Amino acid sequence: MVTIQRTELKEGIHAAIEKAKNNSASILVSEVQKIDSCLPLSFFAAGKDKYGGERFFWKHPSEESYMIGLGICKEIVSDQATDRFFHVEKEWKRFIDQAIILDDEHVQGTGPTAFGGFSFDPYKEKTMLWSNYASSLFHIPRFMLSVIKGQAFLTTNVICHHDHSPSLYHLIENERQELLEHSSMELKFDLAALVHKQELEPEAWKQSVTKVVEDLKNGPLKKVVLARELRLQFNSKIHIEAVVERLLKEQKDSYVFAFEANGDCFIGASPERLVKKDSHEVFSTCLAGSIARGKDVVEDEQLGYSLLTDDKNLIEHQYVVDMIKAAMEESCSYVTIPSQPSLLKLKHIQHLYTPVIGKACEQTSLLTLVEKLHPTPALGGLPKEPAVAKIREVEMLDRGFFAGPIGWLDYNGNGEFAVAIRSGLIQGHEASIFAGCGLVEDSVVESEYEETNIKFKPMLSALGGIEQ
Repeated sequence: MVTIQRTELKEGIHAAIEKAKNNSASILVSEVQKIDSCLPLSFFAAGKDKYGGERFFWKHPSEESYMIGLGICKEIVSDQATDRFFHVEKEWKRFIDQAIILDDEHVQGTGPTAFGGFSFDPYKEKTMLWSNYASSLFHIPRFMLSVIKGQAFLTTNVICHHDHSPSLYHLIENERQELLEHSSMELKFDLAALVHKQELEPEAWKQSVTKVVEDLKNGPLKKVVLARELRLQFNSKIHIEAVVERLLKEQKDSYVFAFEANGDCFIGASPERLVKKDSHEVFSTCLAGSIARGKDVVEDEQLGYSLLTDDKNLIEHQYVVDMIKAAMEESCSYVTIPSQPSLLKLKHIQHLYTPVIGKACEQTSLLTLVEKLHPTPALGGLPKEPAVAKIREVEMLDRGFFAGPIGWLDYNGNGEFAVAIRSGLIQGHEASIFAGCGLVEDSVVESEYEETNIKFKPMLSALGGIEQ
């Protein structure tokens, strides 16, 4: 059984109630405790009955860090299109500034942490598909498990009001102990069976590709990314835990994420970091240009070599490199970047890959970097604003959070965001999965269509739609 060795939460709640009375404001008290080893997926599953619809799951590609949140202590939400990154940052800072934080561990990714993301394009007309997700949505969890380099930490977040009684501690402590008790249980997760798969207007999508390629030949745009949707129906309600379990097994080199909101769950396994901030050190990734994996080692190496020498993919990749380098240089005192891409090989696909490292200037925040980098040419196009406007005009899909930034930021300003690709939206018995491709002036419609089919595979497999 997972146990807590000591707690200062009782004293923290008492102090927060007094502070709330004096300040006429609600006060967060947050406690970080080192705990016995706890399996991330078991903790996530333990919260299903009580916190279903209010959970998140995050795994770093290195498997050195996991973050799992249960319940919603505080929500930062906005559907405003302008200044949305500034709005989230302002709300987060206001919330944290008054907080009482009991943290002797000082480990990044513990303590008060906001998890969530931003939609790809807040100006795109919203459909019912994404009705449960605002264009900016972040949750600060009631309980959060952080497993960092094999060590487990539990963060407990409580909002205290002036009229609360110190007995609130006993309610929280009972809730916490019950959760940890259930986190030790052995659980089995079953996949629902896929009964129907529907491509949404594939011919119309191909016609849009043809039109955009013609525009690229005749106009100032260099690249535009178009995405499409596959709608899946299952014989029973989809168990989020089962899908996360499959993603953890099949996509070990990717960020695995799940973000529940009002009964839906946005879930995926992204190979692409948007930006990470660790004190003043910042890291980004250029990921563009892709090809399938081979059936054997020889074919796989041949495909990889062809990708590394393919002009179309190299040009597409260089667009991303140039844009990310320029965006980072605006906010960093230095930026380092390799002169040539390498290969990132995943289970179903391989990509051209270039890492970027920089040192952020003193006033550069994580969300400032997210705003500057989103969307990269890998998901939007080039030049950025005209490309996104073109997507808004011709793409039938409401992307919602697909291809947007998803991730976390902690109370010290550190955090990490991935680009939410290889992803899907689970809604009861149904799911939508998404894939996009980068169009340049020599793109071929059928090749781009096949590329999206390859990019559907990670989520299709995780949902049980591909035979193993």
